[in-house]
Amino acid sequence: MLPTPALADLAHIIQLAVAPVFLLTGVSGFLNVLANRLGRVVDRARKLEAEFTDVDHPHHQRQVAELRGLDRRIMLANWAILLCTSSAVLICLVVAGLFVASLADLGFARTMAVGFVLAMLLLISGLGFFVAEVRISLGSIRIRDELLEREPRRWGRR
Repeated sequence: MLPTPALADLAHIIQLAVAPVFLLTGVSGFLNVLANRLGRVVDRARKLEAEFTDVDHPHHQRQVAELRGLDRRIMLANWAILLCTSSAVLICLVVAGLFVASLADLGFARTMAVGFVLAMLLLISGLGFFVAEVRISLGSIRIRDELLEREPRRWGRR
């Protein structure tokens, strides 16, 4: 039978385990951002596929290049979602492990620390894939100079 902790001990256990739960809130918000970006990229890819032109059409090369970029963005967003979700699952396991280890008086401190560090590494990797996806998206939305109707640049004037 498991030993029953005192009320003060239980309150301390809850305090220790709740801190990573706030991290879960941030990760879940970030996953929401990633899912929304992925949805927008998929929608754009579907629209472009519906408007796809023949090989001899003047816009064909631009469409192919954009589809390649969208495909790359989809892959990067998927990896970011996978890594961040894995991080969230590992954080949940750390929280559950903290409760179990504290309540059962088990010595899982190193295991919990390794789990938390691994969760952070997964989150960092997911953020890296997110940055890569954003960089590709920014590269694809360059506005052509002829559309901007810019005046020639003069040094010292904006």
